Amino acid sequence: MHSWLYSNLMNNSTQKEKSGFYQKIRVIDGTVLKLIAMLTMVCDHVGDIFFPGAPWMRVIGRIAMPIFAFCIAEGYHYTHDRRKYLLRLGVFAVISELPFDLAFSGGFDWTHQNIMLTFFLAVLALILFDYCCGSGENKKALRFAAGCMPVVAICIAAMLLGTDYTLFGILTVWVFHIARKLPHPFRALSGVGLMALLRTKGVYLGTGLAFIPLALYNGKKGKGLKWLFYVFYPGHLLILFLLHMLLVHPT
Repeated sequence: MHSWLYSNLMNNSTQKEKSGFYQKIRVIDGTVLKLIAMLTMVCDHVGDIFFPGAPWMRVIGRIAMPIFAFCIAEGYHYTHDRRKYLLRLGVFAVISELPFDLAFSGGFDWTHQNIMLTFFLAVLALILFDYCCGSGENKKALRFAAGCMPVVAICIAAMLLGTDYTLFGILTVWVFHIARKLPHPFRALSGVGLMALLRTKGVYLGTGLAFIPLALYNGKKGKGLKWLFYVFYPGHLLILFLLHMLLVHPT
């Protein structure tokens, strides 16, 4: 009875999702999502480095993380080679660490690591989770519990390493992943809601705004720009560091 009711609710939600007003306003593809995330991220970083007394820039910047986490979960689902996807994130995590440290600490900082490392760990968590869960209809709850164990272990590793967003980033990517079969608005709400509930203080109040662009995502890849974020992330941090040195410390 419960499975029948759930199935009918899902089918009704999916039919509504595929027609009507909501479908017409879903006009944001994957490329536009990434561009929104990058622009809000820059706003956040500019506010942090140059205008620490302007919290509104940091509030706008909270939009970026849930969108990036969603894009990582999408990338994991659609990639043809998950190992290469993981390796790519790992390589750029290493490349990004020095620009990240320079931009926010002015030198090496072993206590706080960049977001690329968070996403590397998140994808590793998804790979291990899916491996432990396996496939089939038997013992689903047991296999799900087994899959959660490496996710918890990686969350602990993220906290010990001091990655950006630590376990919150890992869990948000994971929730977007496991909620994939939900009707899209509920999937979008799942990750954003988790982040908004876990991080509710100060500038993090802006996190919930990420639901708007995510809810308008149409499921299409867009123009791709596969390497844009990878290059943009360390590149913009290095530029911000150099501008800070020129404008604030021009000696």
